[in-house]
Amino acid sequence: MSNYGYLTWEWAHGLRGYSYPLIFASIYKALQLLAKDDVQLLIWVPRLSQAVLAAFADVKLYSLVRHLENAETAKYVYFCQLCSWFTWYSCTRTLTNTMETLLTIFALSYYPIKGSKMGSSCKYLALIALAIVIRPTAVIPWIPLVFSHFLQEQRKTDLILCNCIPVGLVTIGTSLMIDRVFFGEWVLVQLNFLKFNVLQNLGTFYGSHPWHWYFTQGLPVILGTHLPFFIHGCVLAPKRYRIFLVAVIWTVVVYSMLSHKEFRFIYPVLPFCMVFCGYSLKHLKAWKKSAASFLLLSNLVPALYTGLIHQRGSLDVMSHIQQLCNNSYQSQAFVFIMMPCHSTPFYSHVHCPLKMRFLQCPPDLTGNESYIDEADVFYSNPLAWLNKEFYNDTLLPSHLIFFSGLEQEISSFLALRGYEKTATVFHTHVPQGRVGSHIYVYRKKNEMNH
Repeated sequence: MSNYGYLTWEWAHGLRGYSYPLIFASIYKALQLLAKDDVQLLIWVPRLSQAVLAAFADVKLYSLVRHLENAETAKYVYFCQLCSWFTWYSCTRTLTNTMETLLTIFALSYYPIKGSKMGSSCKYLALIALAIVIRPTAVIPWIPLVFSHFLQEQRKTDLILCNCIPVGLVTIGTSLMIDRVFFGEWVLVQLNFLKFNVLQNLGTFYGSHPWHWYFTQGLPVILGTHLPFFIHGCVLAPKRYRIFLVAVIWTVVVYSMLSHKEFRFIYPVLPFCMVFCGYSLKHLKAWKKSAASFLLLSNLVPALYTGLIHQRGSLDVMSHIQQLCNNSYQSQAFVFIMMPCHSTPFYSHVHCPLKMRFLQCPPDLTGNESYIDEADVFYSNPLAWLNKEFYNDTLLPSHLIFFSGLEQEISSFLALRGYEKTATVFHTHVPQGRVGSHIYVYRKKNEMNH
């Protein structure tokens, strides 16, 4: 088997660590050794393992609230968590944000909040440390929590010398060793991540939003119809939960200072919010049943829609590409994905050494002011770009994949070079900018016909 695959620019600059992908790589290796590394398993096993972890985290949240309050409150918090459309949307995704959120819930269940009998400094600090290794931003929501713990802790020196320092050293040490093995040199990923996203603020390359975005859109959208219950719960909840609210506000404020914003960045504060939502629901006397039904129904629709229908084309189109692996013509096939970069998965959904290419969009790290990435150059004039790139017929891809919006613009290139449409895949009901409602698969006619 020849080595094939693709590493994005973040790996070349040491912005990503190997600790998290290692989990999935180990699963893949096990499947390979069992000769079960079928492409469907490669696609589904990571999602399923993430889903199982998410289920464990939900149960942990339930038992945490049961210990702090009672079974009834815990039941409502658990209900709110299970209703959340954003949790459904995110919890099975293999995003570092998902793992960060799950580890935050696990850590929370050992956090010494007043009245908790399960507090264990070593355990919760180790879980936070693990989360920070996976995604350095995991430190943000925990700053107020750890600080609050420090203030109320009698044995402050013990906490630092016997818990914080050993846990920190072991985790950073392990992370360094893992990355040393795979990068082939010493790389402190967490530092590079901080430099890139905070000190140089290069994340803006991928879009910037106004400072208030998380307050006016981010949090209201991910909370959805839970929002009124969250606000009500914040008013009702006992004083000792104030620290959870501080963690939520602090996290949102810190993220608001960075210009590149995304919904998933604040996913880790969602479990904190659910504690307040459940508290609110439990205290609604007459309206309890109606409120619960309202929450369930109003979240079911967005959960099903975003999970099953919205933007599904980028996954569905991969099965069309994957079919090229099965015929003898694979060695001549060359698939070019002309979409905004990273629109589709890549080799994990193909699992054969097929020649593939997509439009690149690495940020410029050299400080060149006039830098424009390949995707932007392409979109500024697709027809000219294609004619220049494929000036010779021998260079032409056998398959072109692009959003429906582009078809009109490049129709002369397609006709002249002898391409025909072989598949139309639905993508989204709300096409925006470069993202079209459908994805088209075009094949070069004179290639061996299927």
